[in-house]
Amino acid sequence: MNTRSPRAPRSRRTLRLLVGGVLVLAVLGIALTLVFRAMLDPGEPVDGVTEVAVRDNEFGPAAVEIPAGTTLAWRWEGEEEHNVIGEGFESPNQVTGEFAHTFADPGTYAYRCTLHYFMRGEVVVSDGDSALRE
Repeated sequence: MNTRSPRAPRSRRTLRLLVGGVLVLAVLGIALTLVFRAMLDPGEPVDGVTEVAVRDNEFGPAAVEIPAGTTLAWRWEGEEEHNVIGEGFESPNQVTGEFAHTFADPGTYAYRCTLHYFMRGEVVVSDGDSALRE
């Protein structure tokens, strides 16, 4: 008499498929997290830059370090509409032109383009000229 159920091989196969699917989803989730984290990180600030290019889907450089009292200009160089929005400053949506803001107080100011989620940048404002001393 055969006591093996005809469903047993199918159950094992289903279990293997489920475990495999969960593993694939976990690896995919980790990979996407790392990619998105890298895309949102503006990187190390570049000292002394007073102009940032607004290109199609990126700021260049995305992170700058300037002394307090410096005016930073964003210049549109791409073909898409963008804006620059940060704490205490906001440009209009535009395709060409320039926008400038003077950073009077030391601190770190994050900014972004609200039209393109991954376009983010950072301005590090130092006290006096300490950003240029190295």
